[in-house]
Amino acid sequence: MIKSLLITVFLLPVFVSSQELNCQVSIVTDAKLEVNSVEKEVFETLEQTVYELMNNTQWTKDVFAIEERINCNLQIQIKSKLAQNTYSGSLQVQSTRPAFNSSYNTTLFNFMDQDLQFSFSRNSMLIYAPNQYRDNLTSVLAFYAYFILGMDYDSFSLKGGTKYFNEAQQIVMLAQSSSSPGWKSKEAGKRNRFWLVDNVLHQLFEPLRDCFYQYHRKGIDVLFENKETGRQAIYNAINLLSTVIRNRPNSINTQSFVQAKSNELKNLSIDADKNSKTKIVNLLKRIDPANSSKYQEILN
Repeated sequence: MIKSLLITVFLLPVFVSSQELNCQVSIVTDAKLEVNSVEKEVFETLEQTVYELMNNTQWTKDVFAIEERINCNLQIQIKSKLAQNTYSGSLQVQSTRPAFNSSYNTTLFNFMDQDLQFSFSRNSMLIYAPNQYRDNLTSVLAFYAYFILGMDYDSFSLKGGTKYFNEAQQIVMLAQSSSSPGWKSKEAGKRNRFWLVDNVLHQLFEPLRDCFYQYHRKGIDVLFENKETGRQAIYNAINLLSTVIRNRPNSINTQSFVQAKSNELKNLSIDADKNSKTKIVNLLKRIDPANSSKYQEILN
């Protein structure tokens, strides 16, 4: 699979029994990065090893049927080689869940982590051990496993994902001694793992979690039985974000949520009345001003 700006994608079809996650993994290297045959084998091994960690680790004590597994995708983009077997790049994380009584899947989480650094060789192992910081890549992957779980549980019950967000926060705390980026509060931009989980557990962001629950359980899960009722519930849920925007404008969590939902909201609003469209567009512009033109299209 070749991409316009990125080359060398290694996709391995693997059939392994999984636990809570049904996670697809791909490794992409930057077009400017020279990759020799040995490194190509290392990246193939990396993809397999990440796949096994995400899908074979038992992250919770809950029992998941095969069809209940959480669908998610990880794409590791390797942009540079820092030293022998040490790389930097980014990690795209996405998770979805099905809407009740339909074949439609809604995006729960879609986030690009720009602070990925890790070491990996052909003989490396990724094994997650609670309350331990073993290596940076394992900690990053475990962090997102728990964050994905937290988002999924939050979509089914109000603040149902708290214990998994707490696990993710514990991973952040254990990584404070690491020199790798993405773990600390003082890093520029407040758009890293520290702030992602710190915000979601903060009292100021409770309206966002209320919104998330109502959006999915009262909106998306109703939408295919009663479109107007489901759509109005979604609009009501989005309105709950006003308090968060006022207290924490441009936060990573609200922007991540709206960007994950932007296409869905646009499609949902196509046949809505003009007044409803105007209200939702104005709110989306306040949350995510960088994409104002995209939201304006809802009114066109």
